[in-house]
Amino acid sequence: MTARILDGTACANALKSELATRVQALVKRGITPGLGTILVGSDPGSLVYVAGKHRDCAQVGIASLRVDLPEEASQREVEAAIVRLNEDEACTGFLVQLPLPSGLDARRALGLVSPAKDADGLHPANLGALALAGSGPITTPLPCTPRAILELCARGGVEFDGREVVVVGRGLTVGRTLGLLLTRREINATVTLTHTGTRNLPAHLRRADIIIAAAGVPGLVRAEHVKPGAAVLDVGVSRVHDDETGKARIVGDVDLGVRDVAGWVSPNPGGVGPMTRAMLLANVVEAAERGKVVL
Repeated sequence: MTARILDGTACANALKSELATRVQALVKRGITPGLGTILVGSDPGSLVYVAGKHRDCAQVGIASLRVDLPEEASQREVEAAIVRLNEDEACTGFLVQLPLPSGLDARRALGLVSPAKDADGLHPANLGALALAGSGPITTPLPCTPRAILELCARGGVEFDGREVVVVGRGLTVGRTLGLLLTRREINATVTLTHTGTRNLPAHLRRADIIIAAAGVPGLVRAEHVKPGAAVLDVGVSRVHDDETGKARIVGDVDLGVRDVAGWVSPNPGGVGPMTRAMLLANVVEAAERGKVVL
């Protein structure tokens, strides 16, 4: 068996094309969606991520509002930048890029973001709304990576209804929030949340119809752990040293040998990552479509 590849780059390009059409419709109504970012310091990974987000904005016609603060910025300065974007009508959604430099309170900063402008979908009020919404429409921003997983699977022909899903990883951005989406009545999956401390993790993996690996442990999921025909989505991110190039490279949690057993594989890089960035844009566009933000 050779797994079908869930191509996140192709799906993200298709989604961005669809979003561009929606942005054009908004512009005709006199509304231009705007994505704001607050970047503190010069973390190399954060610089790359923020630059990529604004390139995506340019592709679909979303305005960019970029706030860069120095490494030595104080908590008060970071919070003042958040307040400015909360009040800026040109900004329909924004995020504070993590990690923040040592000494800054990320939880306090994120809590100051207007829930209506929460581009990441991780504000406590929005997570609470998601937890309460077991079925029916959701009108608050959704977490980008869990939403990206659902959209990538939908476009790739992977169905969740009635399936056994094993999520590996208990982080906020994926593991702890993904189950809230997957167990909604409209999706109807059965979810087991595991992590690196789970006893006999391979036994859990072998019974899964769908595996979502987000632990940040290279090669954690191997071919012998996967039920033939299962879908495996690689979401974990690790940087390892490449002996050939002498540079660091991105690797995921899923060993390449899994492709000989699985029915579908979402690679890393090139899978959920591009779709996560596209979902960030979707949150910004949807906020603009909902209308004027009430602070």
